Amino acid sequence: MAAYAAFGAYAVVAAFLSGGRDRVWAIWAACGYAVALVMLWLWRSRRGRMAAVLVSVALAVLAPLLWLSVAYPLEDGMVVIDRSAALLLHHGSPYLAADQVTSWLSYNPYLPVMTLFGLPSAAGVGGLAGNSGVWIAVGTVIPLAASFWIAMDHQRYDALLATAVAVASPVVGLNLAVITTDPPVLALIVLALALAARPEPAARPGRTPWVSGITGAGVALGVACDLKSTAWLAVPVLAAMVAARDGARAAGRFLAAVAGTVVVLVAVLAPAALTSLRGADALVQNSVLFPLGLTHDKTPAESLLPGHLLTALGPAGHVASVGLLLAAGLGIAISLVIRPPRDVPAAAWRLAVGLTLMFLLGPQVRFGYFIYPLGLIGWLALTQTQEAPAPVRPGL
Repeated sequence: MAAYAAFGAYAVVAAFLSGGRDRVWAIWAACGYAVALVMLWLWRSRRGRMAAVLVSVALAVLAPLLWLSVAYPLEDGMVVIDRSAALLLHHGSPYLAADQVTSWLSYNPYLPVMTLFGLPSAAGVGGLAGNSGVWIAVGTVIPLAASFWIAMDHQRYDALLATAVAVASPVVGLNLAVITTDPPVLALIVLALALAARPEPAARPGRTPWVSGITGAGVALGVACDLKSTAWLAVPVLAAMVAARDGARAAGRFLAAVAGTVVVLVAVLAPAALTSLRGADALVQNSVLFPLGLTHDKTPAESLLPGHLLTALGPAGHVASVGLLLAAGLGIAISLVIRPPRDVPAAAWRLAVGLTLMFLLGPQVRFGYFIYPLGLIGWLALTQTQEAPAPVRPGL
């Protein structure tokens, strides 16, 4: 109830202070949270809690997502994803070469797996079934639910309840409803964390574990890294955690799984990047240099974050922003060597802190990126359980 009261307060404030798509979401969400809060007050049973949370998902996520998908034109990001899917089908690469770029919208800052969400539209599927935003929502909920299922030891009710609360929360729900590209990346990162918490799951009698924890974590994180570069910091953080907990050989298996997944997915979804210098240059220009603001055409997105304010001062400010970003990355690397995290909660906290620093100092970063540290903290809050009290020795 406290969480939903906080959700509702945020939605009410957003309804007054925001505009456009965000205001539409806030109005729907405020109603959804209010109804869920009343239901939680009236019905304290397990079924009552589940019903209240599912109502909040319907009103705070599904309704505004469908409303905005029908009543508003596609967001710029979705236009880019749909175009990249069409380019992949016809030219073997989701990226335009440097001599084909005509404006900042010509760039595709995403990595090849993001193209999958635009394939239904590129294949001619119309309506909601071809809407890339709807497929992004599907691609978020499935790995998010899997992460809670694994972290909560296959307790169906608890996993479903936690998934619904996470999806309905403003951190994830707002981004799903207004359609941003960050939720599926966050979902795959927490799935990797959940799998890494169980490095070698024991099989139940008569059953074989469907995937090794360390290998599965590497595959999940590899997919996230092939969606968006915001997932890259999770690789050294989780590798350091696995090395400290399970040894160098286990860390090697994890890194091999990440690298193998990345290479295979690039080969399938951007083959031109591996077969020609022009294709490789297009990938680097679009997904590395453009997000760093190092291309001729730059995104018009603005924010009041320190890195962006420095960039607005001119070339010297941009160099300072990139320099601070590199310094932050170096500081995180040193911390991983000197004091590596030794369990998944510690790794999640280290990753949240590192991402916060990178988003504060990066040259082309918006407030929406803070879905990652907030989402990681929320995932920990929903999955961590109290440790059993230590036994009391006789006479004490």
